[in-house]
Amino acid sequence: MQLGISILIIFILTFESSHFLNMTNTHADSALPSENALPLMASSGRHYSAMEATPKASRSVGVRQSPGKGAPSMVLTSEKPSASVSVELHGLANGLPLLETSPKVDILGMDFDNFSKQELLSKLRKGVVFTPNVDHLMKLRRDPEFVSVYQQADFKICDSQIVMYASKFLGKPLKAKLSGADLFPWFCDYHKHNEDIKIFLLGGMEGVAREAQRRINDRTGREIVVDEYSPPYGFEKDPEECANIISMIARSPANVLVVCLGAPKQERWIANYRDALPDIDIFMAVGAAVDFEAGYKPRAPHYVSELGLEWLYRLMCEPKRLWRRYLVEGMPFVGLVLAEKVRQLKPHKG
Repeated sequence: MQLGISILIIFILTFESSHFLNMTNTHADSALPSENALPLMASSGRHYSAMEATPKASRSVGVRQSPGKGAPSMVLTSEKPSASVSVELHGLANGLPLLETSPKVDILGMDFDNFSKQELLSKLRKGVVFTPNVDHLMKLRRDPEFVSVYQQADFKICDSQIVMYASKFLGKPLKAKLSGADLFPWFCDYHKHNEDIKIFLLGGMEGVAREAQRRINDRTGREIVVDEYSPPYGFEKDPEECANIISMIARSPANVLVVCLGAPKQERWIANYRDALPDIDIFMAVGAAVDFEAGYKPRAPHYVSELGLEWLYRLMCEPKRLWRRYLVEGMPFVGLVLAEKVRQLKPHKG
């Protein structure tokens, strides 16, 4: 276990060397998956025609057994292969322009949207936002249901400095780390003068969402968070409770739903109930953001996050809850990245 942590820290510090990163600096726009990659996710394959917001591409989930031992990798397919370049989507939905997709960057099979902070905030008008990190990538390798849930995402943005380092190491650099804990306050501040944006906040322990609502509204100077609810533990297994939550959201004036339940619960809940909420334009799954906004849990110092050690800070704060995620389930990520680099360096046969 200690050896694994040491390897991960060495992995991080290696990526901090600018000379090393310059050796692998290539344009992300040209980063298509290699034929030897381990695919987990393909592009969502959503296609929109003018004035409609209904996805047309049919999608399927398959399991492919890689040669040799080990778990099968998850492969998502659609009727038409999706391009890795940006595609502009036209039309209006509830007065808001439909989403635009970005160039994609494939990291271990996940097609990350390669946005800067400003690009994401300016383009995010409609759709489902998931924030994949190392934990998500590892869960996707062993959970076919989570793979199908992830197909609901219109935006998949990097929520991990470790993944950022990996993207540079693999020669496919992402523009920015856009974690859910940052995206939520950025989004609120960006739209503080936009009266058309109204947020329903779902998640947190009892009273946490209400305190986050109060703090956010005080900071933005208006009632941008119009309602909130902290559901009881295990609510997702209670259809009646879920129906009550849907009714609560539908009765509110909200057109943005921010869900803070942790992965994979929050992504599954959005996938299950998004169609029951036609007035919601934007769904965001942002994990512990509600706890940070309420001051219920401390956020790692900025320099710790930038070094890629926020996982270690959170582990120290919540060891009982997070030790398995970080010290057991996440450790194979380093080996997968190194294996992919080895595959890149192998000469291609003509």
